[in-house]
Amino acid sequence: MHLMYLNNKTMTTADERLHTIWDGCLSNDRKSQEQLYRLLAPRMLAVCMRYATDKDEAQDILQEGFIKMFRNMKNYRGEGSLEGWIRRIMVHCAISRYRKLKPMVLVDDFAAEEAAAIPISSSYNDNGLEAKDLMKLVQKLPKTYRSVFNMYAIEGYSHQEIGSSLGMSELLSRTTLHRARTLLKDMVAKLTMREEHCLAG
Repeated sequence: MHLMYLNNKTMTTADERLHTIWDGCLSNDRKSQEQLYRLLAPRMLAVCMRYATDKDEAQDILQEGFIKMFRNMKNYRGEGSLEGWIRRIMVHCAISRYRKLKPMVLVDDFAAEEAAAIPISSSYNDNGLEAKDLMKLVQKLPKTYRSVFNMYAIEGYSHQEIGSSLGMSELLSRTTLHRARTLLKDMVAKLTMREEHCLAG
């Protein structure tokens, strides 16, 4: 109980610090803007990395995201998490960059019945794969697959929202997710086999 109280108190203190820095940003205080960047950049970079091909591209998305965020600070009305609002800006910047790179590589259409049968639960971690290792595999997915997988499995977008954002049909979003999951499972299986082979000597 005491530990829970301390955790809640720490979270409250962190939130208060973030909002104090945010108030300074709203007043165009440069020091507050730098503090906000230092505080959130590592976490936002992790978000950008999920959509980028490499760290350089992720850094570009991060910079674009912060620029857009600072230009639109007045649009945050205090509803919901401030960090969540900034996170959504990063995701939108990643999506915008993605759409600029068209023509994109699209997957073949599946039958609607097969697409509708995509399992919601994931078993990628059945072999004890750590989250950071899984995210490295996600980065190896083709760009279209990676974007759809991230938006659906991590950010919680619906297929209708993904289709609207990426300029594809809802069915194509479903089939792309199916292909992405299949590729990930194959990569996890191969990685596990290599590790077992190394352990076997």
